[in-house]
Amino acid sequence: MDYSLKEVAGRIKDLREAKGYTTEQLAKLTGVSEEDYKVLEMGETDFSFTFIYKCAKACGVEVVDILEGTSTTLTSFAITRKGEGLKILKKYGVEYNNLAPKFKGKLAEPFLVKFPYIEQEQNEPIKLSSHNGQEFDVIVKGSLKVQVGNHIDILNEGDSIFYNSIIPHGMIAVSEGGCEFHAVVLNPQDGTVSEEYPETPYVAQKTATKEASKETVADKFITSSYDENGVFNGITFKNEDKFNFAFDCVDAIAKKNPDKLAMMWVANDKTDRRFTFSDMKKYSAKTANYFESLGIKKGDTVMLVLKRHYQFWFSMLALHKIGAIAIPATNQLVEHDFEYRYKAAKVKAIVCTADGDVSCEAEKAAKAFPEMIKILVGGKKDGWNDFNVEMERFSTHYDRTENTPCGNDPMLMLFTSGTTGYPRIATHSYKYALGHYPTAKHWHNVNPDGLHFTISDTGWGKALWGKLYGQWLCEAAQFTYDFDRFHSEDILPMFAKYNITTFCAPPTMYRFFIKEDLSKYDLSSIEYATTAGEALNPEVFNQFKKATGLTIMEGFGQTETTLSIANFVGSTPKIGSMGRPSPLYDVVVLDPDGNECKTGDTGEICIRVKDNIPCGLFIGYYLDEEKTNEVWHDGYYHTGDQATMDEDGYLWYVGRIDDVIKSSGYRIGPFEIESVIMELPYVLECAITPVPDEVRGQIVKATIVLVKGTEGTDDLKKEIQEYVKTHTAPYKYPRIVEFVDELPKTISGKVRRVEIRKNDMEKLNK
Repeated sequence: MDYSLKEVAGRIKDLREAKGYTTEQLAKLTGVSEEDYKVLEMGETDFSFTFIYKCAKACGVEVVDILEGTSTTLTSFAITRKGEGLKILKKYGVEYNNLAPKFKGKLAEPFLVKFPYIEQEQNEPIKLSSHNGQEFDVIVKGSLKVQVGNHIDILNEGDSIFYNSIIPHGMIAVSEGGCEFHAVVLNPQDGTVSEEYPETPYVAQKTATKEASKETVADKFITSSYDENGVFNGITFKNEDKFNFAFDCVDAIAKKNPDKLAMMWVANDKTDRRFTFSDMKKYSAKTANYFESLGIKKGDTVMLVLKRHYQFWFSMLALHKIGAIAIPATNQLVEHDFEYRYKAAKVKAIVCTADGDVSCEAEKAAKAFPEMIKILVGGKKDGWNDFNVEMERFSTHYDRTENTPCGNDPMLMLFTSGTTGYPRIATHSYKYALGHYPTAKHWHNVNPDGLHFTISDTGWGKALWGKLYGQWLCEAAQFTYDFDRFHSEDILPMFAKYNITTFCAPPTMYRFFIKEDLSKYDLSSIEYATTAGEALNPEVFNQFKKATGLTIMEGFGQTETTLSIANFVGSTPKIGSMGRPSPLYDVVVLDPDGNECKTGDTGEICIRVKDNIPCGLFIGYYLDEEKTNEVWHDGYYHTGDQATMDEDGYLWYVGRIDDVIKSSGYRIGPFEIESVIMELPYVLECAITPVPDEVRGQIVKATIVLVKGTEGTDDLKKEIQEYVKTHTAPYKYPRIVEFVDELPKTISGKVRRVEIRKNDMEKLNK
């Protein structure tokens, strides 16, 4: 400190004696042991600011009296020039400069604070402390990672935070030059401020609480039950016929906890923006009023092509409030894709991103639909309404009425993946959102005070699994990164930067992750990891766990359903298994005659709907009764996916019915062979398909994408074949191996094996 320890110690002793305190009494008032106090009073060790502050309060003087030996005299105003102020050096190199040391009777203590950058702190839990009162911090230079309770955020130059300092809090500099900020500490009534770095720091809870101690918005509609081990085993619904997600979840949270974080959004250029539930309520109301002014009304179909722009959430909630039917779609669509969707879904309006060429493709297709309302986000274009400018003109109030849609009313249309043909349109009611509560609560294991990250474009149904309904029903915030192209090295640093606590991604992205050196990244904030979208290969599971210690919990569902099968929180996964049926659905495995399969036999995954249509199951394919009846008959919904069920009730994926290979009397599922081939370190992706054969009927073909730098030689083909022969039944080995640069995929990223089969047939017929 910029003063003599002995002089300050002498002043403290004089004050103690003048007040008539014993060393024991003043030690107690300042929160230190008598032994430590005596050392401090002798001037043999440095003082903390907290100790000085408590001494001043106990003795009825100001801090400056003790530090400088002068009394505060200013009562009207105090000017502190740059570089002046009362400098106080604390532990760990943190420097505090009191900016009004001579002002008498302050209601707050203003400081210029300088935190050094300490490399070791970057990978350790932030040390937290608390004190009565409130605090306001404004960043002047650099970046500061701030934790208040379990919430962590990064503040940059010009950012500020105001918080109740009774909540455990702490901070570290994350910019290499350190961080400077102004801190205004509002004096607590008891006049005590505790150490910023306590001896025993408070550490944020690492595991999401399974049973919320306080009532949540979901409690009005959902009740879960658990077995003796705390594993989710039952769910019931109430008032679901009156449920509207926008009003009953988002607006309800905004009413009771308006400042609670709903979404941390990061733009492609890495700038970020926080949205509270109050923000979501306000902007969805403005958007609903805006849409209605353009002529969008209840029952209209509205396509949303918005990548991961935050306007997607405004629009979805607005459409739910109006009763218009949302149709999320990907920006990878081209003219003929739009044309098919406009016609099939009778699209009334489109809300489209200005990024890239997708709006041009949408516009070309719209020429055949001149009455369509076109709304552009993030740009201007002739013939298009400007969302960002025009929406802001409208009211922040949009009230619920007797005609507000709910329950069984149609809310959402999702185009299926189209792995075998033209995509169908699965229609969901307002109950669909309730069906995602188990997804977030019992599978993602979201932490209400944490941050959940599901990697998905908003044009895919997966975004609704992990970026909207279930997470917000659990009152948890979700993280969105609006990137253009997926790069592991781009995304991996964000886990530590934003303190992401739960994570879900398709197996393909985990495959890319394990090809990286994960030891270079801090993934310690992740409490739970899940995957869905396609079957998870055991090799990916094992490699990710080896690198991170995290067990990837697999789940299964379709565009037509919510999470139907999963390894739920508290259960023990079997590597390679999808898990057990969700209590939400009555899942069975049926043979071709409609009978339940014996244990271990392959059959079709079906959902019994004879006695109950669960929240989350679609209500049919839009305007296609024939296709609906093909999958929904005899009291079951037929998924078209095949699996086996073991003696413990775990399901093991085999493949789509159309993908099963029949060779020399054997029925061979592609997934098992793909999993074996994926164990090879030089294989990035693999697809197994049948090729016609005069002798065997069909033979197995492996179409493989190799990792960068690996040459696809004949010797490598033989190596792969021999590896499969020795790691599974020999008859399953691929008699044909083809190396390609990429696999054909749907716009949602699923492998189109039908296209591989088609290309092979064309080659054979030449």
